[in-house]
Amino acid sequence: MLDNAPRGTICIEDLEIGMVRSVSKIITDRDIELFAEVSTDRNPVHLDDDYAHDTIFGGRIAHGMLTAGLVSAVIGEQLPGHGTVYLGQNLKFLAPVRPGDLVLAEVEVTEIDFSKRRVKMDTRCIVNNKKVLVGDATVLAPSRKFD
Repeated sequence: MLDNAPRGTICIEDLEIGMVRSVSKIITDRDIELFAEVSTDRNPVHLDDDYAHDTIFGGRIAHGMLTAGLVSAVIGEQLPGHGTVYLGQNLKFLAPVRPGDLVLAEVEVTEIDFSKRRVKMDTRCIVNNKKVLVGDATVLAPSRKFD
């Protein structure tokens, strides 16, 4: 498994079933604050310790879409990488991500339609060897034929 692999492009002609790329990131308070600002999602479960303490989570959690954004980073920067067009994403959130958690986001190629340049991938995020997010994505991969 490659972690924080070089950024760039893997053209559809070079993709193979089973290819995996990943990125890992520690989620910081600043990440959560910036995401709240950009998304305008200021739910206090993300920003207010006292409020979050009294929820089912027992403390603050990161926005689910902040975690999902790490999947997008792998797709847009590594697999397939630059020039990729997102067509769809399904997500299931399994557990909360908290400030200070190290998240490993992984993307794995599961299907390739070379004629349509479409690639299907399994996506997942893991914290402490536990899946916190699972899903799949469909993308339009870049091709050398269109350079």
